[in-house]
Amino acid sequence: MFIETLITEPILFLRIVAIVIFSITLHELAHGIAAMSQGDNTPQKTGHLTLNPVVHMGWGSLIFLCLTGIAWGQMPVNPSKFRSAKLGNILVSAAGPLLNLALGIIFTIGLKLFFAPGISGFLSFEFIYLAAQINLTLFLFNLLPIPPLDGFHVFSEIFPQLKPLENTQFGIFAMMFLFIVPGLGMGLNALANLFIQAMIK
Repeated sequence: MFIETLITEPILFLRIVAIVIFSITLHELAHGIAAMSQGDNTPQKTGHLTLNPVVHMGWGSLIFLCLTGIAWGQMPVNPSKFRSAKLGNILVSAAGPLLNLALGIIFTIGLKLFFAPGISGFLSFEFIYLAAQINLTLFLFNLLPIPPLDGFHVFSEIFPQLKPLENTQFGIFAMMFLFIVPGLGMGLNALANLFIQAMIK
């Protein structure tokens, strides 16, 4: 279990927890800012336009993160307030994953320009590499067209025939299947690594 890393590799544990909290918080904030830009003031009314990770993730997600390495966040929005229901839903849903993509690219550029392997310290090459890897993996994972992931909301607007799946048990079973199959996470990490390696050469 991930919590065992706290004993075997405490620095790695702290790095992963810090990066995931930072990345999910900004991911959710991106959803909120995008919703505001589309005419929905729900994020502001509910106090979610904040950098406080507890607001976005909740204590349950934070505890689960420390135990298993898995976490989630939530940004309340009201699609009925979007100026354009279709475009608004696409933009708001895509904002979170695109924020993670942007972070992944920024961290990767930082690796190439400012960091070198072997430099010690918390903000080391390994830390920035891990930050890039986690954010690129979050980008890829969240784009999967499975409810309740952001990718489903994007693709269901492009392909409306997918919409009926949102209110079924499909999403629950699909998510369970994703976490049961260990190869998925490894595959997404591998894709993230390929991107980073190509960028820093």
